[in-house]
Amino acid sequence: MNSTKHIKQTAVFFCLFFCCLFAFSQQFELDNSDVFEIKGSVKSNNNNAPISGVQVFTENAQTITDGLGEFRIQVRFGDMLIIQSHEFNTVRYQIKDRQDIEVLVEDYEEDKKTSSKLNKRSKSIPIRHQTLLDSAVLYKETDIEKSIDFIAQSIAQLGQRGNKTELAKSLSKLGEIYQYHRQYDLAITNFQESLKAKETLDTQLFLANTYVLNKNFEKATTLFLKLVDKASPPEIQIDIYEGLGDAYIGVNTIQKAIDSYNKGLVIAQKNEIQSKITDMNSKIAQAYVKDNRLQEAQGYFANSLQLAKKEAPARAIQEKEKVADFYSQTNLFDEEIELRKNSLNELEQLSEPILEAPNSINEQDSITAQRINYKIANAYIAQEKLDEAIPFLEESIKEADADDDLIVQKDATRKLSEVFKYKGDFTKALETYQKYVTLVDTLYIRKEQEISRAARFNRDIVATQNRISGLEQERELSQSKYDLALTEQQLIQETNKRQKWIIYSLILGLLLMGLTIFFFYRNNKQQKLNNNLLALKSLRTQMNPHFIFNALNSVNNYIAKSDERSANRYLSDFSTLMRAVLENSEQDFIPLAKELQLLELYLKLEHSRFPEKFDYQIHLDEHIDIEAFKIPPMLLQPYIENAVWHGLRYKEEKGKLNVNLQLGNHENIVITIIDDGIGRKRSAVLKTQNQKKQKSKGMGNIKKRIAILNSMYKDKLDVSITDLNADGTGTKVVLNLKRNA
Repeated sequence: MNSTKHIKQTAVFFCLFFCCLFAFSQQFELDNSDVFEIKGSVKSNNNNAPISGVQVFTENAQTITDGLGEFRIQVRFGDMLIIQSHEFNTVRYQIKDRQDIEVLVEDYEEDKKTSSKLNKRSKSIPIRHQTLLDSAVLYKETDIEKSIDFIAQSIAQLGQRGNKTELAKSLSKLGEIYQYHRQYDLAITNFQESLKAKETLDTQLFLANTYVLNKNFEKATTLFLKLVDKASPPEIQIDIYEGLGDAYIGVNTIQKAIDSYNKGLVIAQKNEIQSKITDMNSKIAQAYVKDNRLQEAQGYFANSLQLAKKEAPARAIQEKEKVADFYSQTNLFDEEIELRKNSLNELEQLSEPILEAPNSINEQDSITAQRINYKIANAYIAQEKLDEAIPFLEESIKEADADDDLIVQKDATRKLSEVFKYKGDFTKALETYQKYVTLVDTLYIRKEQEISRAARFNRDIVATQNRISGLEQERELSQSKYDLALTEQQLIQETNKRQKWIIYSLILGLLLMGLTIFFFYRNNKQQKLNNNLLALKSLRTQMNPHFIFNALNSVNNYIAKSDERSANRYLSDFSTLMRAVLENSEQDFIPLAKELQLLELYLKLEHSRFPEKFDYQIHLDEHIDIEAFKIPPMLLQPYIENAVWHGLRYKEEKGKLNVNLQLGNHENIVITIIDDGIGRKRSAVLKTQNQKKQKSKGMGNIKKRIAILNSMYKDKLDVSITDLNADGTGTKVVLNLKRNA
């Protein structure tokens, strides 16, 4: 009763606490949210030229416009914003929302010389900025350091309060440079910084594609899905669906990738963008290959191959090599060889090899004559046509040597050595293998040099990137100082500060009160649990002597009858039972299987004493998973004991005792103890005063144990005792046991 009252009081305290906290937080929000910052600009209505040095103020704040005619000021809804200068008539504007303000001033006559300089400077900055970006693009592929340096110059010339649109262009272009040179982390960082300055669709698309290249497929998918819903030109829509398909390929969601490529294909066909029609057919084919749907892949590759023939020779060769790779995977070596020979002939007519740019996750090697010859040789080797393979391997080695392509030269030399070995020409095989070893050593030395150059290159890139980051941080610091200067003019009044301290003090007091109530409630709950555990332990110690006393009486009866053999057997079984009882006496619950073993042992002992009085049977439902249920130790034994000693023992003819375990549902089982003894009423008449006291005490202990366990474990047990028959004979005990919590 006291515990329930205490819980109610605790609930009331917590409700009051959270209500007060909510009220104060709302009041605090109202006191502070009415002040907000707006941005604006002041320009001439004649030529849209920015006007600097204009006073902008309200009743509580003031500022002036900067060189770009922009300003920031703290205001409230309903404030009258006054824009004042001796060069034009005063303008008044009432604050009705949080939108940026653009003030166009009539009859503004600025000094012609000043105007000329300002317009000249404002026009020259974008022109020079774009020139620097064009120079960066010019050197993007050939000289990354010079390209990045031009980007740094483009940012530096913007100044500390430069135009955010131009800053975003510089950072986005820097991201493109890093992406081209596979510095994906740096590319992502600069694309993100560009989007902070100004969001553009092109930069978002670049960022999403870079996520794909950097294998951040989840981020790429999220960004592409956002871009899908934005209105964009058909070419951009196709790029978005193509990138989304690449991202799905990265996470091996093939069908979604195919669906995305198909959407891009539909747009390309609708707008007759031939290059993208070819690309989408090729991408769909590659997706089907990845999904091992080779027949569909072959159909789309046939389309892409046919379409690529109508495009530039380099694009046609690229597609032929993709299809040839597909033929190689599917063991169509004759078709592969024929296609690669065609590619080889067409490649000879081009002035330079075809380089694959890092624009998708399906990156390929550069397409060169030595690589094609090497692949043709591998196709012949796969068909065991070694003599046909040798000329192509030799040609591959020759061309790789001429192009200083050590990797292909090494692989082709090793393969040629193996071919000579298979043919049995061990002299040439050894000679070729020695060349291979020499190439490996040379390649190893070159790799070490490349690693050293790459380390220096990375240091230079980091230094340049730090320089650019420093410029950006300097610009942000300047912006912060400017904003701080404006904010200092709008300090909150002293009364608001006092209100804050009062609110904080009240909140702290309420928090301390809440914590005190919580710890008091927790300690009270723990004390109650300890009391229950102590009571359970006490009840178990009261049960065990009662059981031992009855068992020793049974042994005494055997000794009185001089039945030494039965006494020994009984003592052996009794000691086994007692050992198990003592082992389980400290536990609240034991597995049901163990309890049934103890129960069967106890019934065996009792039956050996009264074999002429009763027979017993334990029936277990085959659907019961007894490992899933636990039961208090020796809970069933007192009911069995009562059935034997007070029901069956006094029956004139032989009785029956049945213990049934049935599955109630998946969460509980029903244990039924049935005896056809003389019944509870007649048994009560026959008992002595001592027997009545013992039974009352034993049953009372059981009831107390069940009550305590149910309070601790949420009504785990339920017991009912009824007469079996209408005439009062027999007894039925039903125990409902729930599954483990």
